[in-house]
Amino acid sequence: MNIHEHQAKQILKKYGAPIPKGVFALSVEELFQKAKTLKTKKFVLKAQIHAGGRGKAGGIKILNSIEELKIAAEDMMGKILVTHQTGPEGRKVKRLYVEESSDIDKEFYLSCLIDRASSKIAFISSDQGGMDIEEVAKKNPENIITTKVKFNDEISNEDCEKIIEIFNLNKDIKNKAISLIKAIFKMFVSTNANMVEINPLILTKEKSIVCLDAKVNFDDNALFKHPEILELRDLNEEDPTEIEASKHDLAYIKLDGSIGCMVNGAGLAMATMDIIKLYGQEPANFLDVGGGASKEKVSAAFKIILSDKNVKGILINIFGGIMRCDVLAQGVVDAAKEININVPLVVRLAGTNFVEGNKILDNSGLKLISAENLDDAAKKIVEAIK
Repeated sequence: MNIHEHQAKQILKKYGAPIPKGVFALSVEELFQKAKTLKTKKFVLKAQIHAGGRGKAGGIKILNSIEELKIAAEDMMGKILVTHQTGPEGRKVKRLYVEESSDIDKEFYLSCLIDRASSKIAFISSDQGGMDIEEVAKKNPENIITTKVKFNDEISNEDCEKIIEIFNLNKDIKNKAISLIKAIFKMFVSTNANMVEINPLILTKEKSIVCLDAKVNFDDNALFKHPEILELRDLNEEDPTEIEASKHDLAYIKLDGSIGCMVNGAGLAMATMDIIKLYGQEPANFLDVGGGASKEKVSAAFKIILSDKNVKGILINIFGGIMRCDVLAQGVVDAAKEININVPLVVRLAGTNFVEGNKILDNSGLKLISAENLDDAAKKIVEAIK
């Protein structure tokens, strides 16, 4: 689950990380009144959307007065921002954040995330802050270092020094940076975060270390332990179909292709998407109905796939283990009774009760194409949508 910058900064502040003083609002008038409490010569106005690249899209403005701030806020509120992370449809700005300006001396990059291969926390640091880290990695990989740290209650001073070594700080500032690393580590572990990104992390001309921006992502599976974090969820920033899927405990991610997929098991879902690409088409979604889905859950999954107007065909690929093929088949039939299916449907069933499942589909009166295996299913759905 993603949260907004202003929310991320407040969580970081709670754990001792230094952030600029700022206020957020859901209306221009509210922002204008709150901004009067800030003691600054310049204001930094930021659109709050769940996407990077806001600055290049006009979502970050530096204003010289409270009057300029109000004019800029009126222009920004409700604006559609299109960045490299939003897609061409962009995101509508529905909340704003303004903070006191900072006198920047140097900019750094700092992030930490779960490294599943090593079961450690990977800290990524660079002296090239304020830039897309992907571009730095591509053009100047020597300017990035990765430090992998074990999951413990605290991070050692030795690991902290490795992380900030590339910043080339003097002793006094280095101690401030170490304190920041410890705060981020504690916050990361305590909240079950997946990623924390500070870009840029700055050294001010007053020789302070400050988190000028912040992006945080949390593990959805751990949110039941953190109701205070779950309250920060902004449904306006999420795809409506993904929200609907989460209500039914479905793992669904919308993609840009034309073949809808319904699969049980994440690995099988990935293989299904891969083989669709192998035969020249693109998947319209990732959808894992899980190992023990009821027919109601399967029916909901089917409706979600069909709600995507880009879907020209559907491939259902079920390997029955805990998930019984007859349950899946009945869910498909139930959904079909409520929704007019006007796209080709290819079904591959294997495993537990696949014979019974195929009988349910054969007797349903639905126009569907049976497949013997995954390769056969992929060929048939690609051919069918032509």
